[in-house]
Amino acid sequence: MQKHVAPAAGKEKERCRLPFNVPTQGNKKLKKLLDGINNDPELLQLWRCANVNAVDRIGISDHGEIHIRIVANAALRILRLLLKGGVESSVVKHHLMENDDAEIIVVLAACLHDIGIAIHRDDHERYSLILAYPKARQLLSQLYKEPELTIVTAEVIHAVIAHNTAESCLTVEAGVLKVADTLDMKGRSSG
Repeated sequence: MQKHVAPAAGKEKERCRLPFNVPTQGNKKLKKLLDGINNDPELLQLWRCANVNAVDRIGISDHGEIHIRIVANAALRILRLLLKGGVESSVVKHHLMENDDAEIIVVLAACLHDIGIAIHRDDHERYSLILAYPKARQLLSQLYKEPELTIVTAEVIHAVIAHNTAESCLTVEAGVLKVADTLDMKGRSSG
């Protein structure tokens, strides 16, 4: 007789998955990015695999799709509050791009920051880099041409690595991601 086993975190989320969403507030590039994210089965599966490792194998809190949604929405809200308060985004200051591009960086970095947990929790920020670079370029290639494609990719990857507590944030966008991630981890979980 086969014993009933509760579905793994990944299987459970697959069955009840809602579209990934953040408020776009007229940012057409952000809307297009969301479409790309929602139509990317590899990214969605990486979130599930990360969560299986985190929840089912290690026994820590969610680090999959729920965490990603919370962090992306919090980071975007923080960024918009800072911009409204007169803070200049780093991509505007250093690359003469737009605040809409800063929103792209923050949301995509939130989506990619923990995918390395699909490989291992220890040093996951570095594993995230391995997976995030090609995924960022793939998703961003629908929005940008060179040199902006490389600029935005580099800014996303910086934010991903800088969410490690030992790494310095060199951009506003990276700092926003680090704060949003910490707020969720400290507010909701352990690990």
